[in-house]
This record gives sequence, structure tokens and C-alpha cells, in this order.
Amino acid sequence: MDILTKLENMFTRPEYTLSGCNFCDIPIPVTFDNANVVVFGAPIDITTTFGKTTSMGPHAIRTTSSKQIETLVYEKNIEIYDKALVYDLGDIKSDNSDYSDVHDLEKIESFWNNFDEKISVVITLLRDTQKIPVILGGEHTITYSIFKWISRERPLLLHFDAHRDMKSTYEGMTMCHTTPFYHLIENGYLRGQDLVQIGIRQGDRNENQFALRQEVTTFDAWNCHNDFDEIKSWIRNNTRNRKIYVSFDIDVYDLSYVSCTGTPEPYGLSPFQIVDLINSIDESAVLTGVDFVETGFKNNDFREGALATQTLLRILTGDFMSKKASKIHF
Repeated sequence: MDILTKLENMFTRPEYTLSGCNFCDIPIPVTFDNANVVVFGAPIDITTTFGKTTSMGPHAIRTTSSKQIETLVYEKNIEIYDKALVYDLGDIKSDNSDYSDVHDLEKIESFWNNFDEKISVVITLLRDTQKIPVILGGEHTITYSIFKWISRERPLLLHFDAHRDMKSTYEGMTMCHTTPFYHLIENGYLRGQDLVQIGIRQGDRNENQFALRQEVTTFDAWNCHNDFDEIKSWIRNNTRNRKIYVSFDIDVYDLSYVSCTGTPEPYGLSPFQIVDLINSIDESAVLTGVDFVETGFKNNDFREGALATQTLLRILTGDFMSKKASKIHF
């Protein structure tokens, strides 16, 4: 069985997902073999405990990226396919049981163990074939399983979020949307010095103390508003000649920009600030993967999907992206 067939057996093809389309339906034929970026959805919303909308994230992003948004990054005059040839695998198949009872801890733990096994196969195959995985969430818990396998490459993890997601447990759950970065560090997959948290403005004292002990670099929302140029300089200097991984929670944006996500917070960042931070990543950096999580969808409101898409377009056309796409001729 070839690699693509093995992967496709684990996914619902894009045309059979709720959106019925591929991420960024571009006017260029892209095969798995010539792609340098592989997108897939993880429409999972099990452990979120406030607003439950994030399982619709892949639908919102695919729909807006294909049916509303043109793929030219306007300010750069760059098409996404100048830097990123994207192949969409679809949505990863997962247990569709009812997880509305968050107190069924054994059932929830079993789900994440099964998810972890599937992701280990997917990420290993993609990285072995030199593809950059881009995962559309889905709740932030998925980052644990994804980064666990990419951690072998020792990248610098750029974590954009309103929250630290560093609790050891939450409502009895060890693995949930508030805990992935604690367990990545505690289980030895991530050094605190290799984690940068940007836009943080909510958390508890234990999380802050854990981050301090582990030497996590934190640029909270107030740093971003008051010392923005210094943060951009830090990012540029510390991503130079580094492998990087981006974990992007859409609630890093101020709540005025995110109408559907489950845990919006005030005092957040603006789209222009996010673009500046992405553009601060040094061109010598090498992207190893992206997860884009917590995008919501409700009441037929695609604004958040549009914001997520525009953010992803700017990540995938960054100066640090592989030049492989530009060398392929059609």
C-alpha cells in the first residue's frame, strides 16, 4: 500500500465533508507528490467547557477559503501557490460517540489515546515525505498529539493564544483543551526554553508559576501593546536558522474580531499586529508544522472562518516558507 492510500484510508475526503470543498481551491492541479503542504481537519469538540463551536472550524475555514476569499495575499502580491502547494486530505476519521458528559473520564481518555495513535501515523508519514502538516481544529487538545511527534525535530514552538493552556488537570480531565502545553513539557516532548507564548491574558497563578519555572518566554497582551517592536525583534533573532512550529488559537485575537470561538477574551491582538508578528519570523527559519485551533462557527456566521483563512494565508506565504513550490512549473 502506498503512502497516500494509507493516509486516505484514515480520512473523510474534502468533498465528503460538511463544506464539500478543498482548502483554498486554487487554479493549479496539486497532487500529494508535488505538494509541500498537507492540510487536514480535526473537527473535535469534546473537552471544551464553555462555548462548543470548534468542531465546525474545518468547515468554516474550508468554506471561506474556497468560496469567499481569493488566495492572493494582497499586501505582498503573492499567491499562496507561489510558496505553498497545498494538498487537502480531508477530515481525520474519529469516534462520533456522544461526549456531552465531560464526567465520563474513562471514555474521554480512551478517545485521546485513539486519536494519539492515529496522529502518530499521519504526522510520521507526512514528515518522512517532507510535507508540512497544517491541521485545522478543533479544540486545542489536539496540539499535544501533533507536536509530540514533531518534537523529535526540536523546533521552537510559537504559541499564539489568549490562554496558557498549562493546567495539570481541569474538571478531572488530564488531557483536555486547557492542559496540552503542561503535559508536553512534563512528559519531555517540549523544553520550556523552546516555547514562546504570545498574546496571553488569562490563566491562573499556578500556570504562571509553572511557565516561570520552566523558563517559558511569555509576551502577554500588555507586552504586545506596549513593547511591540521589541517582541518583533526577539522573534526575528530567535527564529533565525531555527526550525519552528506554530500553534495558533484564534482567541489570541481580541473578542471584537472573533464572533464564534468558545472562550473569547478582551484586551487581545488585532489582525495587523498578528501579521506583523508573522512577518517578524526570520526568512532562514524552517516551518515544521501548524495547528490552527478553536475557530468557531454558528448562526451561519463565516467571519471567523475568514479571519482564520487570512491568517493561514499569511503564515503559508511567509518569507520562511520553503521555495519548493516556486520551482515547480505547470
